[in-house]
This record gives sequence, C-alpha cells and structure tokens, in this order.
Amino acid sequence: MNLYLGILELFVVFSGVLVMDKLFGKYGLYTWMAIAVVFANIQVSKQVDIAGISTALGNVMFASTYLTTDILNEKYGDKASKNAVKIAAAALVSYIIFALFTQAFTPNSFDTVDTGMKSIFAMSVRITTASGIMFILSNWIDVIIYQKIKQKTHGKHMWFRNNISTILCNCAENFGFSILAFIGTFPLVYCLEVAVAGSIIEMLIAMCDTPFLYLTGLFNKKSGILLEKEIKEQSIDSNKEAA
Repeated sequence: MNLYLGILELFVVFSGVLVMDKLFGKYGLYTWMAIAVVFANIQVSKQVDIAGISTALGNVMFASTYLTTDILNEKYGDKASKNAVKIAAAALVSYIIFALFTQAFTPNSFDTVDTGMKSIFAMSVRITTASGIMFILSNWIDVIIYQKIKQKTHGKHMWFRNNISTILCNCAENFGFSILAFIGTFPLVYCLEVAVAGSIIEMLIAMCDTPFLYLTGLFNKKSGILLEKEIKEQSIDSNKEAA
C-alpha cells in the first residue's frame, strides 16, 4: 500500500510544481519551495516501510524542491534559483519559531489536540533544524552544480545536469540529515540504514523528475497566467508599444 501511495504522491507533487509554474510563474515556484520545505519537515517525523525499505517520509516533497530550482534555473536563471532557496530557508525558520510558540501555550480544558501537537512539534524542532541546515546546503550546492554543468555543456543535455546535480546533493543531504536528526534517538546503524534507503529512493525519484522538467518547457512556455500585471510591467509594455 505504501509503495502505491508513494508513486501517487510523486505524480501529484511533481505535477503540482508544474501547475504552480503555469498559474503563477516564478512566484508560484517560490511559494512551492516554502510550502514543500514546511510539509516535508512535518512528514519526515513519520517512519515507514516502502517495498521493505525503512525510511522517513518527506522524500518526495524534498525532491520537489530540486525540481523547482532546476525549473527556475532553466527559465529564469540561477539567481532565481538561489532566491528560491533563501525564501525556503526563511519559511523553515518561521516554522521552527511558530512550532516553539505552539508548544509553549497552555491548553484549556476543552482542548483535545495539544498532546498530539506537542509530540509532532517536539520532535520536529530538532528534525527541522537538521533538515534546514542540510536543505540550505544541498539546494544551494545543487544550484551551483546545475549551473556549472549547464555552462560546460553549453546548455545541452538537460537530463544530465538535472540527474547529476540532484542525485549528488540528495545523497549528501540524506546522510547529513539522518545523522544530525536521529543520532541519539535511534541507533547509528538505523540512522545509516535510513540514509542509505533514503538515498536509493531519492535516486529513483530524481530520475522520475526529469520528464517533468522537460514537460514544463513544453506546456509552460507561457507561465503565470493567473497573475495580474503590475503597474511597472504595464508601463514598460506601454512604452514598448509606443516605441
């Protein structure tokens, strides 16, 4: 059951990235980065078995951030990708702060969710901190590697730079995160098992995101279709028409 749910989640999540780009352009992709990193840090507290492999949830949501920065890099440049990482980092810091506030409030006699929320947020503060460190490092390096390969190959072989940058950074992120987040809570052997399992899953996910990267070029040539033109944009367009 978990395997089929994972496949469904992968399709829904990666399609969601394309939809956000289509509807809102780079602003939609910035928003996705913030949403993905917060939800991934909530999911990652849950341990599951997928096809007999023990791992933490959140792999697909985290992987979608690499797809997002790659799309931004292709369509809007590497600076847009770096801006997305900065925005996601700010979202993570905000999540940690408000998770702490949520735990600090004393519930009244009518409350029924405090125990559950404390269980989630108490564990996720450490997990989110570890995740935040590795997320920022891995995504930032991913943008740099992606751009370097793009320059070396003169913009050709998009599948190659997509897979190399994503797989390398994902594997490094998995090992760094698993040790920082779970060591002391779980045995070291289990932490390494989670890291290896996560890396294997991430490699498969990375190869699955390549078609979506190509699809965004085919179907999302005109992005941001729901966005209103801002005053500055309208004046620039008017000046172009007048010229």
